[in-house]
Parts: sequence; C-alpha cells; structure tokens
Amino acid sequence: MKPGIHPAYGPVVFRDKAAGSAFLTRSTATAAKTIEWEDGNTYPVVDVEISSASHPFYTGTARVLDTTGRVERFERRYGRSGAN
Repeated sequence: MKPGIHPAYGPVVFRDKAAGSAFLTRSTATAAKTIEWEDGNTYPVVDVEISSASHPFYTGTARVLDTTGRVERFERRYGRSGAN
C-alpha cells in the first residue's frame, strides 16, 4: 500500500439505535463522539439506524410476500400474454 493515501483504520464501536446493542470492530469510519467500552478503553462511536441485531431478516421477523397470489391477480386483471 502506498503510504499517506489511505484513511486511518482502527477500532470503532457501532451502536444500533433500534436494538440498543453495540459492537466493537475495526473500520475507517470516523466519529466525533466517543464511548467507554467494556474493556475500559475509549473508542469513537458511530450510531446506525439498523444492524443485524434489529434487521428483520436476521431476527426472523421478516414478512413472506405472497408472490403466487400477486401473479394470479395480475393474470386475472390483464390476462395471459404469449402463445398458450
């Protein structure tokens, strides 16, 4: 890597505002706010709206779309096109 052209890469806490959870990882993200972590060190904190702790796909609360019903409704409304 060329020196001086890459952003600083270091520990950052990402805090999920929806779930109230936080995790420590490494990132190039910067933040003006800091937080004291469980290990006693102070790290920059980035607030995020959604993460794997609150996203419906990861929590198992995702809705299943009724695609079959939508296709049938479309075909009823507009008819089938093409060779039958």
